[in-house]
Amino acid sequence: METKSAHSSYGSRLRDTASGFFQKYGLGFVMVASYFGSGSVFIASSAGVRYGYGLLWAVVGAVLFGFMAQDMSARLGIFGEPLMTFARRKIGGTGATALAALLSIGCVAWTLELTAAVGKGISILLNGAIGWQPLALVTGLLAILIGVLNYDGVERIMTAMMLILLVIYMSVAGVSSPSMADVAGGFVPSVPAGGALTLAAAIIGTTALWPNFFLESNLVKQKGWVDEEGVSEMRRDLGIGYLVGGLTTVAIVVVAAAVLRPAGYTELETFITPGRALADVFGEWAMVVFLLGTLAAAFNSIVPIMWTPAYLFQNARGRVADSASREFKIIYAVGVGIGSLSPLVHEFLGLSVIDMILLFPAYNAIVGLPITALLLFWAVNDRETMGDHRNGIALMSLNFLLVALSAYLAVTSLPGFIDALTSGGL
Repeated sequence: METKSAHSSYGSRLRDTASGFFQKYGLGFVMVASYFGSGSVFIASSAGVRYGYGLLWAVVGAVLFGFMAQDMSARLGIFGEPLMTFARRKIGGTGATALAALLSIGCVAWTLELTAAVGKGISILLNGAIGWQPLALVTGLLAILIGVLNYDGVERIMTAMMLILLVIYMSVAGVSSPSMADVAGGFVPSVPAGGALTLAAAIIGTTALWPNFFLESNLVKQKGWVDEEGVSEMRRDLGIGYLVGGLTTVAIVVVAAAVLRPAGYTELETFITPGRALADVFGEWAMVVFLLGTLAAAFNSIVPIMWTPAYLFQNARGRVADSASREFKIIYAVGVGIGSLSPLVHEFLGLSVIDMILLFPAYNAIVGLPITALLLFWAVNDRETMGDHRNGIALMSLNFLLVALSAYLAVTSLPGFIDALTSGGL
């Protein structure tokens, strides 16, 4: 009886601790889950394969950059208004609705590649017993079922998934026995060789995800962050989330540098390649663990990315966005439903899963990121909106760098994107 009572008491304390944590924190994990998908795994793995530990400093820079960009978005929500509400006030309801539609195309494109990636990965784990196409449709259905839950439920699922990803990739990194001296050297900024800066920019670009700027400015009120006191809690929350995301990315780079590079890999064909290479070194278990982590990361991204159109359209129409509303859930479900049609994209446009994984995020780098970065720059430096809480010189400079980086990524990505899209794939 006493043992049963002790177990009950322990369980109660654990639930109280978790409940207390999520009352103040958790939004940072949702933001990190949003950017940490199959594309992030591919880019981090490519960095390790091509440059060893030489770009670990870029991961740190990306985490700091993403943190500070999210901080600006959150302060806009605390002291001003959601980013799309700001756009409506400045360019009118028609302009804001058109902008919401343009940006939502990018979110659907992302979902197309994410459902395809999850379907393909599961198909490989099943040794091709089921094709990736029906699995992509099932992935979308599952994302709809999770995404229409209340915000608190989704937040807890995203947090648990990110912590599981951290454990998975840190475990694989641990058994890869990297040289700690070489790892430490990778945190010293340097440019290993030609093309390294482009990959460093890609690491930063995939971390500063533009849908998060809209989400954070809406969701801060969900956590009760409405004044100066809320800013400190918000920053602790972002710090915890981005620390987990950063450590997970570092672990992926380390695995690629310690295992794939010495094995003779000089480039990666797909996000699945690292798993297959790990199987050659450590056995099938390593591939299964790595692929499960990659699939979880891809699936994890679908929900917050496809929440974005629902917030965009509600704000653009002058409404206070409510994730519990029927309208919000319909917009979300329809968006994910369209994003589940990656098999049709493959059938009629001739794009492979890998084409989608590389091309559709590129569309967002070309269209969504520059527009959103410029809009955020305008909002957080607008006296009418932010009052005394406008950006100082340091944050204004950082914000300008975000705009410049987004313009650079757009210009460098556009020619290859057009060529690949018009020629039926990469």
